[in-house]
Amino acid sequence: MLNRRTLLTTVALASVPLALPQSALAQGRGKDAMVLGMTLEPPGLDPTAGAASAIAEIVQYNILETLTKINADGTVSPLLAESWEVSPDLRTYTFKLRRGVKFQNGEPFNAQAVKFSFDRAGAEKSTNKDKRTFANISTQVVDDHTVVLINKEIDPDLPFVLGQATAVIVEPKSADTNVTKPVGTGPYKLDSWNKGSSLTLSKWDGFRNPGAAKLNKVTFRFISDPAAQAASLLAGDVDAFPRIATRVVPQFRNNPQYQVILGGSRAKTILAMNNKRKPLDDPRVRRAISMAIDRKAVIEGAADGFGVPIGSHYVPGAAGYVDTTAINPFNIEKAKQLLAEAGVKTPLELTMTLPPPPYARQGGEVIAAQLAKIGINVKIQNVEWAQWLSATYGGGHDYDLSIVSHVEPFDLGNYAKPDYYWGYQSKDFSTLFDKIKATGSVAERNKLLGEAQRMLANDAANGFLFQPQFPVIAKKNVKGLWKEMPIFVNDLSSLSWS
Repeated sequence: MLNRRTLLTTVALASVPLALPQSALAQGRGKDAMVLGMTLEPPGLDPTAGAASAIAEIVQYNILETLTKINADGTVSPLLAESWEVSPDLRTYTFKLRRGVKFQNGEPFNAQAVKFSFDRAGAEKSTNKDKRTFANISTQVVDDHTVVLINKEIDPDLPFVLGQATAVIVEPKSADTNVTKPVGTGPYKLDSWNKGSSLTLSKWDGFRNPGAAKLNKVTFRFISDPAAQAASLLAGDVDAFPRIATRVVPQFRNNPQYQVILGGSRAKTILAMNNKRKPLDDPRVRRAISMAIDRKAVIEGAADGFGVPIGSHYVPGAAGYVDTTAINPFNIEKAKQLLAEAGVKTPLELTMTLPPPPYARQGGEVIAAQLAKIGINVKIQNVEWAQWLSATYGGGHDYDLSIVSHVEPFDLGNYAKPDYYWGYQSKDFSTLFDKIKATGSVAERNKLLGEAQRMLANDAANGFLFQPQFPVIAKKNVKGLWKEMPIFVNDLSSLSWS
């Protein structure tokens, strides 16, 4: 199936000429507008209400803003906050807020809006992906332009966390309708949303810095098929395609009309295993599955070679990274031995639930073929993204195996959440992670992070596959695209035409 799909896509791509006639859409677009391609359409536009990274790719820093901003190089700078101070015990943060800022409905941005946003994010009925983080934060208003955050837990990464999409500041009166009509303080506002096709943002005239955004209009086109992604660029219907399908890259590399940007990410592509289902509740079975996987073959099949093998839920380039790929090395005989030790009778029947991205669908076929060699028969179940979010990631946790990229930089803490979708439970890990958060020394913290990576690898909490590289292809005169991707956003105010 993999070979047939790859062949069909290759044929489709080969049939696209090197340069196509510019479409009417491209011809009518001036230098004050741009079209970006996106693989997935978001289920809504409120990043505090859903886990899909596609939401932030449209709204974060564009419509909705945060106190801090995460830059392309991973550093953190002020955004809605002008500055902040941290207490000696690392628990209390005092933020001075930017003055003269308004929401797009005319309401003022102030400390009360910050308190409302964070209290809402941590409330009992919150569906915020980082609800636990905000539930631990007490927000106190000093005056309109000063807010104090008191954290029950020490978190040296809090300024970074507050720059992520789950920490956007919402306006109280419009918060409940942000899913379809987001109202923020950013330089762009929602213009139109043609479900299943495209979404357009237009420059907001009331933004505090009128010259910040150089483009008057930006349209996102949702194109999941790799061949169609390539065709849209070649036809001029799309000007830039961040995180495009890896298989289309070769045909653009030597084309002078386009630029190909390859950068690193903090994403971890994993084979998620439901630790609460038998026999996956046995670490020997999970280790067997991990050892049956040839990561290099998966990277070739799932990501066309654009990836680096990982052995735990951590990637090269992140603070405290250690190489754990040797803990569960590719070893078919050892994998069979571990299954036997666990009392598993083969053939073992498991279901692999796969969301739409090519790395998942293609990678699933490669891994299914590899697991068959140790007596595990994998039934592949392809689902749409919304179904994966609700039934696999969501409350049901209805799956055995799945493949997904976790894109957040600091998400080791998900393994300390017993109700997280993979169901990993370890008192030792939770204790260790609490210690990590409470450690102020960078050197000591990095050492503990190494211990955490080894623990997850030894427990085979999941099958850790690779750190993906996400290519960006754009017309040669598009400026301001991010190369490195510490988080998945499209910072529209940085974009322009040369």
